[in-house]
Amino acid sequence: MTFCRPLCSLCYIMPKRTPITDLLRQTIHDSGIPFLTLEQQTGVLRQSLMKFARGESTIHLDAADKLAEFFNLELGQASKPKRKGK
Repeated sequence: MTFCRPLCSLCYIMPKRTPITDLLRQTIHDSGIPFLTLEQQTGVLRQSLMKFARGESTIHLDAADKLAEFFNLELGQASKPKRKGK
C-alpha cells in the first residue's frame, strides 16, 4: 500500500494503472496484424488505426469497443484494497 504520509490509513493512494489506450496500442503492436486486416475485420479506418498506434491521435469509444471485441479484451472493475481490521 502507498500512503500520503507514514502510517496514514485514511489517505490510501491507489497504485497507478495502465490507461486503456496504452493497453489497446500495445495489443495492436504485439498482434502483428496488418492495419488493412484490422480495418477489414473491425470496420475502424486504417488511417485512424495507424495514427492511434503511433500515438498521434486518439480514437472514439465505438472504435475502442470494436478493437476490444476483436482482441477479446474486457474492461473490468478493479478490486478495492481490503482494510485491516474489517
